[in-house]
Amino acid sequence: MNEYMSLSEASEYIGKSKETLRRWDKEGKLLAVREPMSNYRVYRKSDVDTLFADFLDSSIQETTSNYVETHNEYTVLELFAGAGGLAVGMEKAGLKCVALNEIDKWACNTLRKNRPNWNVLEGDIKSFSFTEYENKVDIVTGGFPCQAFSYAGKKLGLADARGTLFYEFARVVKEVNPPICIGENVRGLLSHENGKTLQGMISILDEIGYNVVPVQVLKAINFNVPQKRERLILVGIRKDIDVKYEYPKPYKKVYNLKDALKKGDLFDCDVPDSEGSKYPKSKIDVLKLVPQKGYWRDLPLEIQKEFMGGSFHLGGGKTGIARRIGWDEPCLTLTCSPAQKQTERCHPEETRPFTVREYARIQTFPDDWKFEGSVAQQYKQIGNAVPVNLGKEVGYSIVKFLNSYYNLSKPK
Repeated sequence: MNEYMSLSEASEYIGKSKETLRRWDKEGKLLAVREPMSNYRVYRKSDVDTLFADFLDSSIQETTSNYVETHNEYTVLELFAGAGGLAVGMEKAGLKCVALNEIDKWACNTLRKNRPNWNVLEGDIKSFSFTEYENKVDIVTGGFPCQAFSYAGKKLGLADARGTLFYEFARVVKEVNPPICIGENVRGLLSHENGKTLQGMISILDEIGYNVVPVQVLKAINFNVPQKRERLILVGIRKDIDVKYEYPKPYKKVYNLKDALKKGDLFDCDVPDSEGSKYPKSKIDVLKLVPQKGYWRDLPLEIQKEFMGGSFHLGGGKTGIARRIGWDEPCLTLTCSPAQKQTERCHPEETRPFTVREYARIQTFPDDWKFEGSVAQQYKQIGNAVPVNLGKEVGYSIVKFLNSYYNLSKPK
């Protein structure tokens, strides 16, 4: 077992920047050592694991619950709905879904199968008008993809973003005029085009009458999700509203893979059996040699070189490659295709990818939420989803905001 990790590997492994790790080294929180062979400064894997077990951010206070009761029936219009991770989370928080738009046919079939009463608008968002919902919906949400804008001037206006899916999100918000809108995206949006893309989005929301709350990246492991996934949340509050929005407070407890797949606090039974992808024999032969919580660096050197090919000599941690997840750690972010090259998430004991239902559990979907389409389509839908429990906690934060807003705006 390889007992050392480079700075970039340790950084990728625990989801902290290299600067943070260097600071921790100075503070004595996580000490680097000299590797006997190369004399490089490295970390002992056991030290990194111990720190992860103590959990990474001691500043997190124990939150008992973000639960808030709804004072009225609040309604959501969801764009780019996918297979319903965010929508189910919002529903669990007490919000009512009035319509969902999604272009992928299989994801639409999934939504209809599980919630026959939901109004699923299948097709390209560009072809829909949402004016019938004007002033009738409390929240517009959407996980629009991250696309570059063409910069016409210093300040980006709605018209400059034409052709992007964010333009469509903003157009719908403008048509519907909800008190609050929520966009979600990958963490990479922060640095996309040197931060210009995000600035453009903020300036467009400003133009259509929304103030953007300082953007936060929420870590799913802080919100009862047994997976190291991060989502950037963009919250717009209509400018005539003087109510502060607060992000959900993180929980101290971190759930792990065992909590996802076995009976326990998260689920009241073991994961149901289901179909799943298989690794090719060549990959099985390699992954068999990787211990729990291990990855490609734990392979014999010759096999490392063969398996990694040209990547062997490149920098970077690549800790997700040939990775066997341990029972006592959260899963790494799930991808859309579990057997794809170089993002292995191998089962702790069996040399195979996670099955469809195991995938769904790691994303905190309920066991009775069925996915439509081929196995590959099902994996894609689950891998793209917002984890349900994260959606629920964001839902509670919206309920809290709307309760305050409608309380204040009631005629005295």
